[in-house]
Amino acid sequence: MSKPEDAATERPLCDPKATEQVGKKRLRKFAQQMRSIRRFEERAAREYASGRISGFCHLYIGQEAVAVGAVGATEEKDHIITAYRDHGHALIRGVTPRGAMAELMGKVTGCARGRGGSMHMFAVEQGFHGGHGIVGAHIPLAAGFGFASKYEQRGEVTVCFFGEGALNQGAFYESLNLASLWDLPVVFICENNRYAMGTALERASAVSDLYTKADAFGMAGDVVNGNDVTLTWECVKKAVDRARNESRPTFIEARCYRYRGHSMSDPAKYRTRDEVNEQKALDPLLLAENTLVDRGWATEDEITAWDKEAKAAAADASDFAIESPEPDLKDIGEYVYANPQQWAPDRYTFPHDPKTREH
Repeated sequence: MSKPEDAATERPLCDPKATEQVGKKRLRKFAQQMRSIRRFEERAAREYASGRISGFCHLYIGQEAVAVGAVGATEEKDHIITAYRDHGHALIRGVTPRGAMAELMGKVTGCARGRGGSMHMFAVEQGFHGGHGIVGAHIPLAAGFGFASKYEQRGEVTVCFFGEGALNQGAFYESLNLASLWDLPVVFICENNRYAMGTALERASAVSDLYTKADAFGMAGDVVNGNDVTLTWECVKKAVDRARNESRPTFIEARCYRYRGHSMSDPAKYRTRDEVNEQKALDPLLLAENTLVDRGWATEDEITAWDKEAKAAAADASDFAIESPEPDLKDIGEYVYANPQQWAPDRYTFPHDPKTREH
């Protein structure tokens, strides 16, 4: 099992053996994807502070290697489903920066037509099924995708992401039990960032080695350093191959860390600045970019250029979203049912509007 490093080094690098398996081309792609997610999320934070984004907004800053490494181990026909910290997954599985930022601002040009917001991004045609706001509620859906894929012999794998805060929900246990009982091709990945909504793992869970929960269901369990995109790819690739070739599920604990609060409204007073800085020394972007430079697989100038491109894409997405129109009220019945419902304002939905008030 691959476990996180106990302490930071002066120049953190990806695991050498896993790096060889990933290779130059794939690691360059991973580094660019992580940089794009980082700059997008930073821009989203800025727009949230400006008031253009409202409601809940959960940033993926610090956890980029988990989504990038895991999704990078799948095929285009596979299914991806995740919880509400979904921007990163969406951006590498079919949602454009423009579509994501417009969705954050509730604009009609968003990937969910402005109806989903931060927590409900979708790109169904590319196999990305959300973005779900209820803690743990999407885990049974992942088992359902796996059942459908097996029943219809499609050869697909479903990868399901969730935070460690979801592990004490009954849906988690029910889903893993059925996945193992019915031999479903599903990979369950717990993104353990240690604090859930603000409570340290050790104060909320009787078991700290979460991957051992797999034993209760007779399925394979593994733990991986979620800061290292190469180790994450290697770990998830084994699980994906197991699912595709043996139709057996796997539960993976990816140990990572979020640098921002649980959401934009969280000041994160439950941890110290020193702790956060210690974790930032193991930034997944640093590991990947240091490794590329040390191996001669990329130059500092190239990495700087990638960063500029990521910033430009985020800025462009922001400008596009700001200029995009909001959904029209007359279309409120769209995208709810397969056959759109006829709807018009009445006294029940707008009781204080003189036009609908009873006289």
